[in-house]
Amino acid sequence: MKIDVVISDRRHPLWPVVAVWAAARPDHQIAILDRLVDAGGGDCLVMVACHEIAALATRRRYRRCFVTHASDLPRGRGWSPVVWDVLEGKDRIVLSLVEATDPVDSGSIFQKFEAAVKPTDLYDDINDALSRLVIGALDFVLQNPDAAPRQQQGEASWYRRRVPDDSRLDPSQSIASQFNLLRVCDPIRFPAFFELFGERFEVVIRKSQKVRPS
Repeated sequence: MKIDVVISDRRHPLWPVVAVWAAARPDHQIAILDRLVDAGGGDCLVMVACHEIAALATRRRYRRCFVTHASDLPRGRGWSPVVWDVLEGKDRIVLSLVEATDPVDSGSIFQKFEAAVKPTDLYDDINDALSRLVIGALDFVLQNPDAAPRQQQGEASWYRRRVPDDSRLDPSQSIASQFNLLRVCDPIRFPAFFELFGERFEVVIRKSQKVRPS
């Protein structure tokens, strides 16, 4: 099959993961794109982390068009759902594989994939879990290109688009009260930061080796 996978930002942590997945499947013609304008057509279009909305003219170039959205649709439509879910204290990630249609995030659901999130999981841990779900969704597309989706059920909710200022920490508040924000901030693209004494400081956290009791 000829499959185009769209990831808008080449710095996105999913890009190398999907590249490895594609290279391991030489029986298929798989391309990773960062712009929908380069989506020339084929069997399947899969928008994994796409900041653009695929117009009908683009979707018509493909036999099937899929979108992965990291929420339990119809709840959590919109932007950065995993980040918002962790900030709300949720302990699981749900990835919905849906049909690309209008309006955005409203398409019928082909499959849902789920992973647990521990309260100590940091950005890399959360993205590793999300990556495994995305690979599961891509494998589903390869194995079930003609699957019949089901309509979304329930009341929809929406998340707004996050901006760099959403990574701001309050230096007067405790680490514990801001830990969820610390652990979801992208250390490369949107690092956590605080301002103090007229200066801006970036904060990146990582797990240290556990100290064994003597």
